[in-house]
Amino acid sequence: MPRTLPVLFPATARQLAALGDRLRLARLRRRFSAATVAERAGITRSTLYRAEKGDAGVALGTYVSVLRVLGLHGDLDAVARDDELGRKLQDLELPERRTAPRRSKSEGAP
Repeated sequence: MPRTLPVLFPATARQLAALGDRLRLARLRRRFSAATVAERAGITRSTLYRAEKGDAGVALGTYVSVLRVLGLHGDLDAVARDDELGRKLQDLELPERRTAPRRSKSEGAP
């Protein structure tokens, strides 16, 4: 049974294609052959080719393996590090702090 590919928004498809281009460029700058990178990443050359094209059907783990081989896996630490929107949404759900009204000194004295 053929695999179905996820439906992507155009912007997402462009991001994947740009990532693939950057992976290929990084490989070429290091003068690594596709066979070398594929072997070290534990994937086939055709899978590497698909990753370098930004194929959405390539597993995220494959992209991570290729980044590791190229010495770029540290860049993954920046992904979703500063979730500003998430923090704002979470802050909106925090209950408002309510304080009891202050009693005057005469109310508390016998």
